[in-house]
Amino acid sequence: MRKEFHHIGIPTSVKRPNENYMADAKLYVTDPATSEAHIEWLRFEEGSPMPELLKTEAHIAYKVDNVEEAMAGKERLLEPFDSAPGVRVGFIIEDGQPVEFLSIS
Repeated sequence: MRKEFHHIGIPTSVKRPNENYMADAKLYVTDPATSEAHIEWLRFEEGSPMPELLKTEAHIAYKVDNVEEAMAGKERLLEPFDSAPGVRVGFIIEDGQPVEFLSIS
């Protein structure tokens, strides 16, 4: 399976420029493509349904061809979902840390 570094996600309580709001997740997120270091900032609202581990720990994200295949046989943190048109993501737990897989079509 091909796996390519995409970004690192870091939870924050500080408002960042150019945040995008994901209403279902009660989450403000930045586009890592706009960061030289490929950082995605995640700012969660009170009552966000996202897993506590994502709210408190940084995660690394890999671009893969198929999210479901990449997650097969691994401990799942967040089942695959479409975060934007053409973008599918899912999260696993590896050594106690969140890891994201995403595919872009």
